[in-house]
Parts: sequence; C-alpha cells; structure tokens
Amino acid sequence: MTLLDKDGVRLTVDGAIATVTLANEAKRNAQSPAMWRALAEAGSLLPGNIRIAVLRGEGRSFSAGLDRQAFTPEGFDGEPSFLDLARGSDGELDATIAEYQEAFTWWRRNDLVSIAAVQGHAIGAGFQLALACDLRVVAQDVQFAMRETSLGLVPDLTGTHPLVGLVGYARALEICATGRFVHAEEAERIGLANLVVPGDELDAAVADLAAALTAPPRDAVIETKALLAGAAGRTYEEQRIAERAAQARRLRDLAGVGE
Repeated sequence: MTLLDKDGVRLTVDGAIATVTLANEAKRNAQSPAMWRALAEAGSLLPGNIRIAVLRGEGRSFSAGLDRQAFTPEGFDGEPSFLDLARGSDGELDATIAEYQEAFTWWRRNDLVSIAAVQGHAIGAGFQLALACDLRVVAQDVQFAMRETSLGLVPDLTGTHPLVGLVGYARALEICATGRFVHAEEAERIGLANLVVPGDELDAAVADLAAALTAPPRDAVIETKALLAGAAGRTYEEQRIAERAAQARRLRDLAGVGE
C-alpha cells in the first residue's frame, strides 16, 4: 500500500514494515527542502503497527547529497535559495535548519527499528540520512563521504552525533574534515555498516534482517532499544538501574500484573 508519493519520496507499507524510497533517480536522489518535508511527512504517516522502517534509494546511488541548485541565486521553484536564507535573522535561519532536520530525526524513534539500505554514493546529506537510521546494510560499491567542509559548511542534518557514536571522535573528525570516501570494507570495519553484501543481494539482505528484527515480541525490542540508546549518557550504575526498571516492566507485562 502506498501512503505517500511526492517530491522524490515514496512511502509504502506492507504489514509491519514501511519502506521509504528516495525516488529521484535522474538526480541520483539529490536532496532538496521539498524532499526533506516529504521525508518528515512520511514519518508522520506511519501506521501504529509499524515495527521496521526501511530507507532506500532508487538507481545506482542512495543519495548524492544536497542538490547544488540550493546554492544558486534562483534556488528551487517556490523556495528561498540558501543565499536568501543566509540574509535572514539568526532566529529565522535557526528555525529553517531545525525544520530541515525533522526529515532526519524520526528514524531513531523507540517504537521502531530503522534500516538504511545503501548503495553507491551516500554523500553529505545522503551520508547523514543513512546515519539517521539505527542500522545500515550496504552494497559493496558504497561510497560514504561528508563533503560539507569542502563547501565551507558543517554537517548540520543530525549526522555528527551518530557518527561520533559509531566511530569515535578522532575518526569522525578525520572523515568530516577531509571529506574523503569511506568504502564498504572500511565502513564495516569501523562500525558504519552492520553488513556488506553484493549489490544484487542488498534488498534480500535487508528483508532477512527485517524478518529477524520482527521475530521477537515488539515490546521487548522497544525496551531493549531504549536501554541501548540511553546507555552512552548514563553511568554504569545508572544503566544497571535502567535495566532493572525495564525488566520489571517486561516481567509484569508478561505476567499480566499491573504496576
């Protein structure tokens, strides 16, 4: 069932699995403010039974990053150009960037697990969109790169936090400051990729992972994800307390005992 198909974004639902497809193959799924609004809308349209959200890109590239038309004086039809945005007040600019970020934030919701299926180029905003997901399954031809610094910018679409969490501060700084490519073997070795497969096996590998993730009871996965997501911000003792509280909720639920 298709719930959304506009501005280069298509949302389909099959049972407990939602698939969001970047569908602007002619531009290698380059991103624009309209696409970001559509991605945010896709998150708001997910039915309550969804357990897995798969993010994929049509064609040879996952996403080549920001459409460079954003930096031209004319920008996109019906949109202020980035040059126009730069002339606005600090508050206006902050609010606009915050709106853009909404396309990237919902993928980490505790009530679902998100999987990015990444092939070919995942550059800049494309890299950050892959980082927005919980898990990444990548094709052998994948090329990650954070190219914002080469444009005199910084990564601002929520990618810096997960990148540091995955590879550490020093590696994240080196990747972002140099803008170099990270290929499949390195991506798997440093923790950017959960799994690397031949390109023609990407969809099947993601389907297998989605099936494995939906096998356990939903509430157990939700509680486990919340525990792991919060672990970095807790002390060892705080995490022990969080584990006990989560387990108590699960035991009461399984026993049918109210709190």
